[in-house]
Amino acid sequence: MSGASRTPRYWFDGTSPPLLARAVAPVYAAAVALRASLYRRGWLRRGHPGAPVVVVGNLIAGGSGKTPLTIAIVQRLRAEGWTPGVASRGYGRRDAATPRWVDRDTAPADGGDEPVLIAHRTGARVRVDRDRLAAARALVAEGCDIVVCDDGLQHYRLMRDVEIEVIDGRRRYGNGRPIPAGPLREAVARGASCDFRVVNLGAMREPDAAIDACGFGEWPMRLAVDAARALRGARTLPLSAFADRRVHAVAGIGDPERFFETLRDAGIAVVPHAFPDHHRYVAEDLRFGSDLPVLMTEKDAVKCAGFAGDDHYAVAVRAELPEAFWVALTDLIEHPREANV
Repeated sequence: MSGASRTPRYWFDGTSPPLLARAVAPVYAAAVALRASLYRRGWLRRGHPGAPVVVVGNLIAGGSGKTPLTIAIVQRLRAEGWTPGVASRGYGRRDAATPRWVDRDTAPADGGDEPVLIAHRTGARVRVDRDRLAAARALVAEGCDIVVCDDGLQHYRLMRDVEIEVIDGRRRYGNGRPIPAGPLREAVARGASCDFRVVNLGAMREPDAAIDACGFGEWPMRLAVDAARALRGARTLPLSAFADRRVHAVAGIGDPERFFETLRDAGIAVVPHAFPDHHRYVAEDLRFGSDLPVLMTEKDAVKCAGFAGDDHYAVAVRAELPEAFWVALTDLIEHPREANV
């Protein structure tokens, strides 16, 4: 089993948090605010790696769509002539204290599921380290001329040139309370200081509806579902091949229901199997007692490839944003303001 726990229901379902959680939350919020203030005042040391730094993060615990956006940014930067590298903590790896390089063949238990997925999808240099500043410096030393930090909005030791907050368009900020009474790592007002606020709208199909779902100053991000790739062999099928069929759907991500909804929207009859975020799978987890196809997220697939069957598939997604977002991001990278805290 993974060390990651399931998200408390009361964070998002409107029920009242337990008394102990409500009592601890103000202490947590005060400690977070004090730490940020110490960095702003220069009382805690921070540093810059010497190349532009783009941080992709969020204000809530758990997933919001950071990794698909990170992959899209890396691919776009490379297409524009940059040599991007990715810095990550590598959450869930078994030796979290040891920095290491991650490539597509690294075991997820060693590199973390998200870094391995990023390396697989982009081919970029990926460095995992608790100290994101050290990771960024290692990437620059290896020839990267821009660093994209997957998560790390709260890792203030690393100075950054661009901050991007990713917002879950379905769950937003939940009950608006700090951890542990709610999902907030920092106050909602923190998002106003970010250069971009991107709303993950999942597989919403209509561009106009996506724009309408965003508030002032927010950029819509849709997750286009390209295909389902067999975990064994090179077979790829359009998602429509599973329409009007029952499948086992596996998701060990921050918001499994988003994945299940995507499949249902494609006309697929879903038998859902939700696991904790960063779950460390074993073969028994995928034995459901029937011969239905198994569809899973790419993040889960990198951890299941070693024991997958012939009818197990990874559903690939691609982050799509307005062209104006990419123009604005490129402009800010090329004409940076003073590096942020």
